[in-house]
Amino acid sequence: MIALILARGGSKRIPLKNIAPFLGKPLLSYVIETARASQLFSQIFVSTDHAQIAKIAKENGACVLERPTHLADDFSTTLDVASHAALELKLKPEALLCVLYATSVLLRTTHLKDALQALQTNPHKKYAFACSAYSASPYRSFSIQNNTPTPLFADNMSKRSQDLPLLYHDVGLFYLGQAQHFMAKEPLLAPHSLPLILPQACVQDIDSLEDLTIATLKYTTLHENDLSFC
Repeated sequence: MIALILARGGSKRIPLKNIAPFLGKPLLSYVIETARASQLFSQIFVSTDHAQIAKIAKENGACVLERPTHLADDFSTTLDVASHAALELKLKPEALLCVLYATSVLLRTTHLKDALQALQTNPHKKYAFACSAYSASPYRSFSIQNNTPTPLFADNMSKRSQDLPLLYHDVGLFYLGQAQHFMAKEPLLAPHSLPLILPQACVQDIDSLEDLTIATLKYTTLHENDLSFC
C-alpha cells in the first residue's frame, strides 16, 4: 500500500500552511510520522510544488513527487492530484493508495488500520474515508439577510434536535482505495464509499489561525489523556 500526502505551497489564509509550526514541528511531519508508525505503507510520497515542503518531506523520511503547476492551484481537486500521482508512479490498478492531507495532525494509526480492515471486509466498496456528525443539525440552519434570520427548513424549527436525523461531513483525514478508482477519478463521496465515523473531538480541519489553535488544544488533550474513543 502507498501513502500519498497532499501538500501544495499555495495556501492563502495561512501562508505555507502545510508546514506551519505546530507544537515545535511542521504540520507535515506529524502526518508522515503517523503514516510510518502505522507500518501499513511500503512507501510514503508527498505531492508538492514547493521546494521548502519537499525539503521537510525528505528530512522526515518521505519521498517527494513533484506536482505540476496546473495541479497546484485553488481549482485542483484531490482526485486530480491523486490520479496524477497514481499514473506517475505507475501503480497497478489493484494497488491500494491512501491519500492524506499534510494538516491532518489528529490522524492516528488506528484510523488507518480500521479503514483498511473495513474496506477489506466490504470488497464491494471502492473507498474508505473518515467523517463526523455535525455538532448542530443543518436541518435547523438559517440564513441572515438584513439582520433577519430566514430558516432554510422552516418545518424543522419547532422540532426537538433529537428528533432530527444525524447528518455527517467529510473531515478530510484520508481516502483509501484501489489506484484504479483514483485514476478514473471516481467520486470520493458516493454510495460506493465506506464511512469511518469519528467523534468531533478527534478531527479538525485547518483553514484559519483559529482552526490551528483549536487543533493544538485537541491534539494536546488527546495525547496527554490518550482518549480511547479516538
